[in-house]
Amino acid sequence: MTQRSEWPEPREPRADARTGGGAPSPSRAGGGAPPSPEEQARAICLRLLTGSPRTRKQLADALAKRGIPPETAEEVLSRFADVGLIDDAAFADAWVESRHRGRGLARRALARELRTKGVDSALIDEAVGRLDAEQEERTARELVERKLRSTRGLDREKRLRRLAGMLARKGYSEGLALRVVRRALEEEGDDSELLDAYLPSD
Repeated sequence: MTQRSEWPEPREPRADARTGGGAPSPSRAGGGAPPSPEEQARAICLRLLTGSPRTRKQLADALAKRGIPPETAEEVLSRFADVGLIDDAAFADAWVESRHRGRGLARRALARELRTKGVDSALIDEAVGRLDAEQEERTARELVERKLRSTRGLDREKRLRRLAGMLARKGYSEGLALRVVRRALEEEGDDSELLDAYLPSD
């Protein structure tokens, strides 16, 4: 309190600004003392969370990169989790919903992405477990149906590799990918006996 009463009146830094003489006053240079590590950590987390949801691990990595002491980071992150600003379970659920619907990713690919973001294994299992096998197969069929048109004109083997490879990159198992591709080609009119040379039957 005493220190604040002894600071220069506002007219003094304004005079300096006009004449260009002297260093800026403490109040002009940023409010006196620099922000504490805790204040810096809170500001970093809020800024990152404003852009998009983040996992606790992502925020912890960002704080470490900016030199926030580990104990301070842990305290701030725990406080954010307590008030619901960090929720890895909700993040995982939303990620699975968004990436499966938007990109058609299978459970295996979704789990891999969530692991890279530092989500706990139990939370990953719970989130991807909400995506059942029937929904996963329906999505795989929709992906193949959309891709079929662009593969017309290719020889059979190349077409099969392209369709099955597309599903594999999205995390679908080989068995499911081949089964879905076979069914789609049969529905399109391909000879099932010729397909036997490349794909297993149901």
